[in-house]
Amino acid sequence: MPKILIIEDEVSIRRVLTKILLEESDTYIVEEAEDGKLGFEKIKNEDYDLVLCDIKMPKMNGEELLEAVKKIKPEIPMVMISGHGDLETAVNTMRLGAFDYISKPPDLNRLLNTVRNALDKKQLVVENKILKKKVSKNYEIIGESEPINQIKLMIEKVALTDARVLITGPNGTGKELVAHQLHEKSERAEAPMIEVNCAAIPSELIESELFGHVKGAFTSAVKDRAGKFEAADGGTIFLDEIGDMSLSAQAKVLRALQESLIQRVGADKDIKINVRVVAATNKDLKKEIAEGRFREDLYHRLAVILIKVPSLNDRRSDIPLLIEHFASKIAEEQGNATKTFSKQAIKLLQEYDWTGNIRELRNVVERLIILGGNEISETDVKLFASK
Repeated sequence: MPKILIIEDEVSIRRVLTKILLEESDTYIVEEAEDGKLGFEKIKNEDYDLVLCDIKMPKMNGEELLEAVKKIKPEIPMVMISGHGDLETAVNTMRLGAFDYISKPPDLNRLLNTVRNALDKKQLVVENKILKKKVSKNYEIIGESEPINQIKLMIEKVALTDARVLITGPNGTGKELVAHQLHEKSERAEAPMIEVNCAAIPSELIESELFGHVKGAFTSAVKDRAGKFEAADGGTIFLDEIGDMSLSAQAKVLRALQESLIQRVGADKDIKINVRVVAATNKDLKKEIAEGRFREDLYHRLAVILIKVPSLNDRRSDIPLLIEHFASKIAEEQGNATKTFSKQAIKLLQEYDWTGNIRELRNVVERLIILGGNEISETDVKLFASK
């Protein structure tokens, strides 16, 4: 049930606002505070979905309260109400983060519409947080081996900077997990992270995909279109399999990194961007440079920080944790009880040569859960996980 706090020093106005809200919906819970200081204490100690706040109050005025609340609970929508309304005050409260500003006496329809919109926004923020937690869980890095702990430590150090990162390692090792962790732990976490699989896009389309195009730039360009760099503005762009990018596209990416400027295909106008670039590859880029397939200057721009993700064979001690994680995740997806693995089964899986790395292990765990017994045994592994 939506919980609303009214902060107003005039008793009669508090009562009227409370009456209006309770008549609007019997699902609202409405509380009152007679001054800004008391209101702030309530906000610190309780959770509210919306605050209606007077501006001219004793002890702590509305603007001071708004500024203080935004520091501790920025997600709470605050609607400012004042009988001393003027444009300067309205602009200042909006600058401080108010959801809206209403003059006294408030227009009833406008007040109720504002309350509904503010509560809808709060609900959206809550839903986004829940979704973000689910997304974060999907990109959790599982393992306690020395190489993985070193990667986790590196992420903690690097994430809060804007340094460009190049992630290397064989296919299936989880390079995308590192990229997502770098974004989610950064100050750009609320902005988008845009992923581009450079190997999956035909070379003739990669420039349009990255930088966009204008109408008429080529046969199928029937309208202007923004590219991935523009979509990632303020956030992170993850260039996966960058070793497969064409040399002409590499040149444009280099300019974007050097000057923070891009140009849509077919246009002559520069577009300013603010994007953090994280790249990944399973190729040996120094070998690619020597053979003329990758620009050395781009490599040095990308590889400010290098993170090498080990193969599963190089972190076998993490296999029991990974098996447990995948078993739990698969059971959740299928709506079944989680199956356990015997010690002998786990030991045998640790001895396998995992050429497909974590991706292969996940597939094998799923196969064993489907075909094996209630507890996955050594026999099940020999029967259904044979290489």
